Amino acid sequence: MKRAKKYKQVAEKIDPEAFYAPDEALKIVRENRTANFDETVEIHFRLGIDPRQADQQIRGTVTLPNGTGRAVKVAVFAQGEKVKEAEDAGADIVGGAELAEKVQKGFLDFDVAVATPDMMGTVGKLGRILGPRGLMPNPKAGTVSFEVGKAVKELKRGKIEYRADKFGIVHMVLGKTSFEQKALVENYLTVYEELMRAKPSKAKGRYIRSVSIASTMGPGIPVDPASVAAAFENIRPVILGHQ
Repeated sequence: MKRAKKYKQVAEKIDPEAFYAPDEALKIVRENRTANFDETVEIHFRLGIDPRQADQQIRGTVTLPNGTGRAVKVAVFAQGEKVKEAEDAGADIVGGAELAEKVQKGFLDFDVAVATPDMMGTVGKLGRILGPRGLMPNPKAGTVSFEVGKAVKELKRGKIEYRADKFGIVHMVLGKTSFEQKALVENYLTVYEELMRAKPSKAKGRYIRSVSIASTMGPGIPVDPASVAAAFENIRPVILGHQ
C-alpha cells in the first residue's frame, strides 16, 4: 500500500516491535498531528470472544466524560408533549409521521435518531433506509425511549454506541487530536472500564488480545494488552488527582 510522506514520517517514530502504555500512545498521537483538520483519535480492541455465540456478543453504549469533539445532529421521532421535551433538550430535528415521510423521500441530514416507543410502528417502516446507515433507533442503545429529553442530552454530551464486529474487534472514538492529554486519557479510562464491565461470562482465555490507538490519518500505535490493566491502575489516580 502506498503511504503519504507525512504518514511515513510519523510511522518511522513508532517502533513496530514495541508496545506502548496507553498514555504514551496518546501522547505520540497528539504530538504528531499532520492533517490540516482536527483528526479523530480512535482505539481498537481485539477481544477474546466468539461473536458467533449469542452469549458472547458485545454491544452497548458509553458516555465519554469529555465528549467526542464532534457536534452530533440528533433527529427525534415523537408526537404530543414529547416534541417539546425533545426540542428543549436540544434536538436538531423533531417530528412524527411527517418526518418519517421526509426520510422516506431521502432526507438523512442527521447523525443519530431517537424515537419514542409509540412511534416505532412508523419508524420501523424506515428500516431499509436507516438500518444500513446505522441510524435505526434501538432500545439497547437507549435511542428508543419515552425519556427523549434525557436521550438527546446524553447524545449531545458524548454518548456513543459500540459493538464487536464479526472478528471480535471493537472500534471506538476517544476524541480529537486537539484535546488535552488529560481529556483523552480520561476518555480512554472510561472506555476501558466499560469494556471490562461488558465482558461476557462465557469468554475464555485472555479477554483483551490486542489494542491499537491511532488518529484519522496516522499509523496505529500498538498498546501492550498485558499492560492495559496495570496502566489503568497507574494512570487513574493521577488523572483523578489522587497522587
